[in-house]
Amino acid sequence: MSVSRRSLYGTSSIGVYGVATDKYAIIPSDIPEKFEREVEADLKVDIIKGAVLESFLLGVFIAANSYGVILPRLVRDEELNVFRKTIDAEITVLDVKETALGNLILANDKAALVSPLIPRKALKRIEDALGVEVMQRNLAGSNLVGAIAVVTNKGLLACPLASDEELDELEDFFKVKADIGTINRGNIFVRSGMLANSYGAIVGSETTGPELMRIQQTLYT
Repeated sequence: MSVSRRSLYGTSSIGVYGVATDKYAIIPSDIPEKFEREVEADLKVDIIKGAVLESFLLGVFIAANSYGVILPRLVRDEELNVFRKTIDAEITVLDVKETALGNLILANDKAALVSPLIPRKALKRIEDALGVEVMQRNLAGSNLVGAIAVVTNKGLLACPLASDEELDELEDFFKVKADIGTINRGNIFVRSGMLANSYGAIVGSETTGPELMRIQQTLYT
């Protein structure tokens, strides 16, 4: 499994710009060609290019797994059409006031953890969109469950504030190994600094050696 360090647009917060699943990665349309090739090679996925609200902060706005993509209600029609034409998965627009769905939904191909900030009435739609079981709760005292953790089909890395009891619950729910860690020299918002799936990870350039080791051990062993 490949875990490599990179920067994008002059920052190590590469996770805010993209979403990776085991089938595809959604990245900005103006991403440097070299970075695009690295994502394709390291994560072994098809590349989808697009935008949401004319923004390239796709990791903030989009929640996804191999079966579905969930977009915020403010996505523009032309942007939505691009995703529908290029992604072989269920495309769903979630009609709730919250738009930073990538920060509020943590999902792999087995389950999805949904923030309490999202109305309960939307849970069935999320479940249908991603094709997985859904649970609603916070994590480590935070409602930003999609920002303070990363989950693949092989492992889950949560911020150090997560308790042992929470890790045990997440292991059982997502059916993967779970542990704590940070990114980019101690940043607890691990999703902000990482694009990861079952085949590999690209992490922010400021990620330290010990952080890399923890990512490797948690997500790929």
